[in-house]
Amino acid sequence: MAAEKAKPAEGLRGTKEADRIRARVAWMYFVEQLTQSEIAKILDIGRVTVVRLLADARARGEVNISIKAPLIDVVALERKLETHYGLQQAVVTPLSTPNIDPIPVIAAAVGEYIMQLAQKNVRMGVGWGRTLSEALNHIQSQPVEGIKIYSLLGGIIQAKRFNPSEFAWRLAEAFNGEGFLIPAPAIVNSGQTKRTLIEECGLEPVLDLGEGLDVAILSAGGIDDNATSSQVGYLSKEERASVVEAGAIGDLLFHFFNKDGQLIEHEIHQRIMSVQIERVKQAKTRVLASGGKDKVKALGAAIKLYEPTVFITDEVTAAAMVKALG
Repeated sequence: MAAEKAKPAEGLRGTKEADRIRARVAWMYFVEQLTQSEIAKILDIGRVTVVRLLADARARGEVNISIKAPLIDVVALERKLETHYGLQQAVVTPLSTPNIDPIPVIAAAVGEYIMQLAQKNVRMGVGWGRTLSEALNHIQSQPVEGIKIYSLLGGIIQAKRFNPSEFAWRLAEAFNGEGFLIPAPAIVNSGQTKRTLIEECGLEPVLDLGEGLDVAILSAGGIDDNATSSQVGYLSKEERASVVEAGAIGDLLFHFFNKDGQLIEHEIHQRIMSVQIERVKQAKTRVLASGGKDKVKALGAAIKLYEPTVFITDEVTAAAMVKALG
C-alpha cells in the first residue's frame, strides 16, 4: 500500500504542528494573498479546513494587519524554499541562538515527520548520518502493521554510532516492522569486488530498490574534515581530497555531487554499495533532512539532485539558503 501524502492540517499530532500549519495558512492568505482554493491545493487539505484555520487564527488574535504567531519568521522561510525549489513542504525548525548546533532540533522534526509517515504496509528506505540517528530519540515505539524499513547503504564492520545498518534496524524495531540491510561495507576496494558481491551474494535485488519504495529519507553529507563520513573513517584523507578535486561539495549515500547538483565523475562511484540516487528518486515521498552553516551550498545542490518532496532544516541554514538565492 502506498504511503499517503501527509496532510498537515487533518489528523495532526499535537498542538505544535497545528499552530505551525495555522500560521502557514494565515501567511499564505493574508501576506501572499493566495485564494483559499489555492492554499488548499498547495497544502493538500480541504477548502473547509482552510476556512476553519483562518477563523481560528483570527479568533486567537494571530492576525491583525500583520501576523503575530510566534513562528511567522520560519513560515516565511518555508514558503520561500517551497516556492523556489518546488517542494511540497519545507519544515524549518527555530533555533534559540544562531550559533548552537542545529542537528538536535532538526532531528526532533525528522522524528516527528517519520511518525507521520509510518503507516500500514509502507516501504521506507533510509540513509544514514548523525541527523537521522538522533531522530530515533524522538520516535515513539509503536507497532505499525506491515511496515518495512530498508537501509539504502551498506554498513561498516567496526561498530560505531552512525552506522547505516544500525539506524535502519533500530527504526524497524521501533515500529515492530521488518528490517532489510545491505550485508556489505558501504565502500569496497574495487569495482570488481562490488560486482562479485552482487553476483555471488545475491545483493542485486536490494541494490535495485527504488521502484517499490513509498518513502525515502536521506541526509546530505558534507565534504570537510568535520563531515560524518570523515569522522567515522569511511573516507581516507586521500579519497576526500580526490573527490574534492573532482568538484564534489557533498554526497547523498556516497554519491558525490558538484555545485550544480550533478554527480561528479570519479571511480569511487564504482565502489559504493548503495542504491542509486536515480532509483531512490522514484519513491513517492522523498525527504531530505540536514542543516548547518557548512552545508548551505551542498544542500541547494542536493535538492537539485535528489528532488525531495519534503525538506527539513533549521532556520539559520534556511535563511542562508534563501539569501544565496537572492
